Amino acid sequence: MIRKIVGLVAAAGILSVAASAQNNKAYELQRDMPLFLDSLKTEFTYPMAWGNNGIKDFDEWKSAAKGKLIEEMLLPPPRANAYDMVILESEKRDGYTAHKIEFNLTKYSRVKGYLLIPDGDGPFPGIIALHDHGAHFTIGKEKMVKPFGVDQAVLEDSDAWADNLYEGQYVGDYLAQNGYAVLSTDALMWGERGCKEGSDNTHLASVAGNMLLLGRNLSSWMSFEDSYAAEFLASLPETDSDRIGCVGLSMGGYRSWMLAALSPLIKASVAVCWMTTQDAMMDWKYGRHERGGFANNLGGVFAQLDYPHIATLACPNAMMLINGETDKLFKPHAVRECYETMHKVWDSCGEGDKLETHLLPMGHEMPKSVQKMTLDFFDKNLK
Repeated sequence: MIRKIVGLVAAAGILSVAASAQNNKAYELQRDMPLFLDSLKTEFTYPMAWGNNGIKDFDEWKSAAKGKLIEEMLLPPPRANAYDMVILESEKRDGYTAHKIEFNLTKYSRVKGYLLIPDGDGPFPGIIALHDHGAHFTIGKEKMVKPFGVDQAVLEDSDAWADNLYEGQYVGDYLAQNGYAVLSTDALMWGERGCKEGSDNTHLASVAGNMLLLGRNLSSWMSFEDSYAAEFLASLPETDSDRIGCVGLSMGGYRSWMLAALSPLIKASVAVCWMTTQDAMMDWKYGRHERGGFANNLGGVFAQLDYPHIATLACPNAMMLINGETDKLFKPHAVRECYETMHKVWDSCGEGDKLETHLLPMGHEMPKSVQKMTLDFFDKNLK
């Protein structure tokens, strides 16, 4: 009997220990983040940022920092040997003509795009219109240019998107109507460049991982392609290669200042609702947690440069950033910090008037009032 009681007590003890272990299970990850996140963040000192290293000459710093950026962006796609552009369809609109075109963007990808050419005699200043993310992959370029020759479902999709984020006005068409040649194409994963199985955030994560296994960075690939698109637009006889700009909202805003940082062709850029610090982007307090940030993840770059430092590579060219005070994606305190960082760089080069920054009473959007600010900015710097 005594032996039986001892056995029962021992068994109960084992169950108690097992239950305790289950309730106090060790872990090092929470909310998809490492518990040592804060320690990791202290290691971000951004040694390649302007003013954080011993390089005193701005042009020398810019060359070194841009070189480090491109190095960390991994291998770019090879350029196409020839664009071989063809016009698939055309539609006359009020003050301009919309062309559906197809051309070789890289050695690997022949893409479709919208090319809008104003009425009258060129060459015209040109704008790369960069579409947003929105976790909405069925359309890309159609977020920036009103589509034609498409299924009714695509037209309804794009109109609804324009109503939701752009106050019903297509940015590309608005700029073309006011004298700008506009080009918009799909980024890889969006629109006519999506996944056969259907594009969504889960596929985006898988594609990004597979690209890394191929020695490529999906976010970098997008930015390299944007720079090739700018080269294509600048090559057209209808455009003035000395007057090329770019614009976008959200991920398109990120793409805009990234393109301005990478390409010397971009003389003026507008980024709406995308500027922040890495610190605010990856933080317990604000719940932003990038979940991989596959559309803006530049990997090892962040050991050298933060987002605003990368954007300053566009200096001394003209840049305007607009963010919303009630934008839930980008906290105002981080936006202000970025603005301060960037103004110091433009001011140090004697080009302070070339950088405009605004924090407006709005959310994550690009209403008509902001599009008018964009037009005025381009008129000032490209016309």
